[in-house]
Amino acid sequence: MFGLTVAFAFLDAYAIGANDVSNSFATSVGSRSLKLWQACCIAIFTEFLGAVLLGASTTGTIKDGIISLAMFDTRQDLLMSGFMCALIGSSSWVMVATRFGWPVSTTHSIVGAIIGVGIVAFGTNAVNWGWDNKGVAQIVASWVVSPAVAGVLAVIIYGLTRQFVLKAKNPLRAGIYAIPVYFTITTFIVTFYVASKNGKSTLKVTSAYMGAPIVFTGDVVLCMIVVGSVTGFVLLFTTVFAIPYFIRKLEKEEDLKWYHLFYIFAVPTQPKNVNLERQLTLQFTPHLLEDGSVEDEDRVIPEPTKNNDDTTDSHKITDVIKKGLKGTIELAKKGLFMDVASVQSESGREAHSHATLYDNKVEYLFSFLQVMTAAFASFGHGSNDVANAIGPLAAVYDLWSTGQVNKDANVQLWMLALGGFAIDCGLALYGWRIMINLGNNLTYHSPSRGFAMELGAALSVITASFLALPVSTTQCIVGATVGVGLMNGNLKSVNWNMISWTLFSWLLTLPIAGLSAGCLFALLTRGPSF
Repeated sequence: MFGLTVAFAFLDAYAIGANDVSNSFATSVGSRSLKLWQACCIAIFTEFLGAVLLGASTTGTIKDGIISLAMFDTRQDLLMSGFMCALIGSSSWVMVATRFGWPVSTTHSIVGAIIGVGIVAFGTNAVNWGWDNKGVAQIVASWVVSPAVAGVLAVIIYGLTRQFVLKAKNPLRAGIYAIPVYFTITTFIVTFYVASKNGKSTLKVTSAYMGAPIVFTGDVVLCMIVVGSVTGFVLLFTTVFAIPYFIRKLEKEEDLKWYHLFYIFAVPTQPKNVNLERQLTLQFTPHLLEDGSVEDEDRVIPEPTKNNDDTTDSHKITDVIKKGLKGTIELAKKGLFMDVASVQSESGREAHSHATLYDNKVEYLFSFLQVMTAAFASFGHGSNDVANAIGPLAAVYDLWSTGQVNKDANVQLWMLALGGFAIDCGLALYGWRIMINLGNNLTYHSPSRGFAMELGAALSVITASFLALPVSTTQCIVGATVGVGLMNGNLKSVNWNMISWTLFSWLLTLPIAGLSAGCLFALLTRGPSF
């Protein structure tokens, strides 16, 4: 049972990488700020390091108190098999949803699976159906709250950007001077999110305000130090180095390289880049080229298949091995080098035709912001959501090794490493399915739009955590994408066909994950034994 749990915990983490992590990079890849292989390379480090370095030493094995552990005090074997079945049900549903390109909440999937196990084991009374302690009512409410909050915030961010930068008298100069402001605000938000979620210090500092004691825990002190230091450094760096770099590169059109940014004052005047406009058009709006030529250096051309008439057993075995290796290589190529931004459905192309386009030089500025927000979101995701797969595994490991039921189970380093590695594999090999829909077919993506979507989703998660509102990161990015898409002033600029399928998959997550896990648990615990 422990061995099966390890295997399906790996599959669940793989599914999280293919579905959930793809949300972090879908807008960056869809807007062509990053190529798919570049997004995967960044995520390999951010997800794995986030899981291993900032993954909590203990994690709640029953997500959000959804069922009571006290009911399993005398039946540790039921709890152990229940967690195994929950991982099987959750991972299976997320993999099915990923196959159809549906962005679903992996947290809701594991919670739904645990609900199914709890009902089969002890009836409906074992489940927290109410609002308190993050019960089922909060999960249902999050289907509306998450996308609504993120959509409003993303609309505000993009609306301000469009008014004061994209529609300014000199959009490029306005964008260049706005870079330090945007980078500073973005850095503050993402570092505050990561630091506040993962601080581990126990230091306490006591102060007083109007006679009432105020206690700042070590987490708050550490958060303030980290956020202040990083934000101040970014403000200074972008003001001193980024502004002159972009003035020379985009206004004067000097042929500068990316590494010139770090010593821009020592770089002599470079020759003019006469191909700058075409390069930016190829990167962001290749469909506008009159000659129709698109330089796709990442296109994967499949090799022609060869017929082999040799039917000996040894050659058959060799052929099977070769085909397996070839299939794995082709899968890796597809997962790393597919140009997902060019894969569009008919409804997706219709939505793109109603989008307003802006200067590619200004969009180029926002591509750097997109990369930063995506990387930080991925880092925070690796440190937090890996618990969806590793939490149940930690519980089974404790039960298997000690025979005791604990609300908090110790998470071993090898578990975090396993989860981080599986998440990376899921994104690299199968994440393109979600990116095709969320990063391209939902609405038109550009770097300025994608930046607003990512920052709006991240800000909504932080805001909701302080207001005690239930949110899902997956549903936040979907809501932010729809909100920015509607800013085009036309309902047709959003692919409502894709939206309907996405909402349908959200409604199916709890019942299908719960039903599959519950039925399997019933079969294992109440079926005939031999």
